[in-house]
Amino acid sequence: MLPDINTHTATLPSGMRLLTMERPGTSLVTVGIAIAAGTRHEQPQESGMAHLVEHMTFKGTARRTAAQVARRMDSVGADLGAFTGKEETVFYCTCLPEHQRRATELLTDIVFHSTYPEAELEHEVDVVCDEIDLYLDTPTEQIFDDFEAHLFSSSPLGRNILGDASLLRHHTAADLRAFAARHYRPEQALMFVAGPKATKATPPPWQWERRGADSSDGTSAQAHQPARAHTEAGTQFSHSRDTTGSTSETIIHRPSHQAHVVIGGRAFAMSDPQKAAARLLLDVLGGPALSSRLGTSLRERRGLVYTVDASLTTYTDTGYWAVYFGCDPADARRCRRLVMNELQRLTTTPLAPRTLRAAVTALKGRMAVAAADTENAAIAIAKRYLHTGQVVTTADIATQLDQLTPEQLLTTAQALFSKADTHTLAYMP
Repeated sequence: MLPDINTHTATLPSGMRLLTMERPGTSLVTVGIAIAAGTRHEQPQESGMAHLVEHMTFKGTARRTAAQVARRMDSVGADLGAFTGKEETVFYCTCLPEHQRRATELLTDIVFHSTYPEAELEHEVDVVCDEIDLYLDTPTEQIFDDFEAHLFSSSPLGRNILGDASLLRHHTAADLRAFAARHYRPEQALMFVAGPKATKATPPPWQWERRGADSSDGTSAQAHQPARAHTEAGTQFSHSRDTTGSTSETIIHRPSHQAHVVIGGRAFAMSDPQKAAARLLLDVLGGPALSSRLGTSLRERRGLVYTVDASLTTYTDTGYWAVYFGCDPADARRCRRLVMNELQRLTTTPLAPRTLRAAVTALKGRMAVAAADTENAAIAIAKRYLHTGQVVTTADIATQLDQLTPEQLLTTAQALFSKADTHTLAYMP
């Protein structure tokens, strides 16, 4: 059964939005602050700045040292973390309900009152550079960033989230403070709370949050428009795809025992009405089940791969679909041909009604399993609300899936999987 989530939204006096999600049956609370600031918001000379600011946000505030920040939630066994994306940075804490106020106060303090101390910067840059080295040793991750760099080459979306190590070493504490002053503002932020009770009846202590309305660069908060104003305007670019009819195949030679291959192209934006259809198609094509079409064709029937999957990534005004597989280099061409055959099949042959019902049932089941992870489920709902102003729960997505027809799926497949708009990137030994 899909989780029953009751949501409530409000806008606080400072301009920060509040989203509460009541989930009966869960025993934990997740509190978070999402900022509309990610890689896409960096200037060219600020490569990696959003991610570095995320790291440094934990390194001390006007009232706490870095050690005090670390101990504050560790001492009650809570999970405190953060991550940076292309369009947002999210800070979150999952804890027992009795520690909700503690988590809220700490998150508000570090997000709006961090000092980004110069003494911590060199050490943290070294940590990020180690993270970059680890990432460069992980081709299954790097290939997706290289694919985005190719697909969005003229946009900041094509930049790597971790940034360039050589540029990172030139960033100063003053640079980080300037970036935070531009973006870490209440009117560009969303606080979200997900828990077992009516969280809207027990709001966080806003006296701390309201202090954050003061800008460290002397600019009034009213001069900055809320992030939602930008993204609502941006929904006119829904179904933003590369319609130039271009196609490409790029091979990068690097030491590896396997060939790593990504095939994909532009897709729909976060709010596009065809997103549910696209999500179902990618699940049928290469979802986590071994019985997916690519799992059956490449792995189960022919034993050519260990891993093959298909995914959909969406942003506020565009997105992309991708198929990934790793195989013996000698089999790469054959695997690519088999993938293209399955794509062609989806664009020419509608799913039978019975097949469609089975696919919807399977995807809804996987969604229910994923939603059991209350932390990630809350973050996913919050991210979409941050960017679009829409609260979309797992149950809402399930309703959209139930309404799909074979004809709608065929139309969406033809829009997504056109050969003229398909790009291939391969890492070869």
